[in-house]
Amino acid sequence: MWVKICGIRDVQTALDVAALGGDAIGLNFYPQSKRYVASSVAREIVAGLKQFEGGKCEAVGLFVNADLPEICRTIDEVALTTIQLHGDEPPALVAELNRKYPTLNIIRAFRVGSSNTQTRSEGGTSVDAGHLKVVEAGLDSIAQAGGRLWGCLIDALVPGSYGGTGVAVSWTMLSREWKRDDWPRLILAGGLFPENVAQAIAESRTWGVDVASGVESSPAIKSLPLVNQFITNARAT
Repeated sequence: MWVKICGIRDVQTALDVAALGGDAIGLNFYPQSKRYVASSVAREIVAGLKQFEGGKCEAVGLFVNADLPEICRTIDEVALTTIQLHGDEPPALVAELNRKYPTLNIIRAFRVGSSNTQTRSEGGTSVDAGHLKVVEAGLDSIAQAGGRLWGCLIDALVPGSYGGTGVAVSWTMLSREWKRDDWPRLILAGGLFPENVAQAIAESRTWGVDVASGVESSPAIKSLPLVNQFITNARAT
């Protein structure tokens, strides 16, 4: 089970997550996010991770509606090998990044569901998307543009937000409708906590999980005990 802890903003926390067994940490380059990290700090984080235990924990750069020059500048400056597009980026952007960086892993975030179909579940609010037409259409458009993805991150659609809301997509719907033989690897995000991550993995049959607010003691501040419990519970599934 691939486990990513998103919204890391300093070297020590990144190294602590790596020591706890995290597979990846997320570096948020969206200036409007409370988890935003400057490229200069991100570069130090990436360098530190590469020297720690053979670089087993990688850094994933998260972008929201950044243009190609900005993304490329950050990739080069920070030395990123994996990025996550979490906004409304056009399919052509994925294809262009594939061409410029043939070995770059690209994760595309898809927000599914509707905020007016929320039902309460353990650890957060659940959104039953009912279908994954937005994912299918998005993947078709990327393929038509000549692009390819390493993974798809599924988060809940919450109007006015690009993630980090604590709202969850229906896990059973993902298990039922995700086309594992045809689509990229599934990464589940949204509404995940140490208390429910095992259930989320079992019900969704996801390849990986991504958490930010679910392991924080206060906004943008990671709690290492919560991170440790999250990773332990995810790996026990």
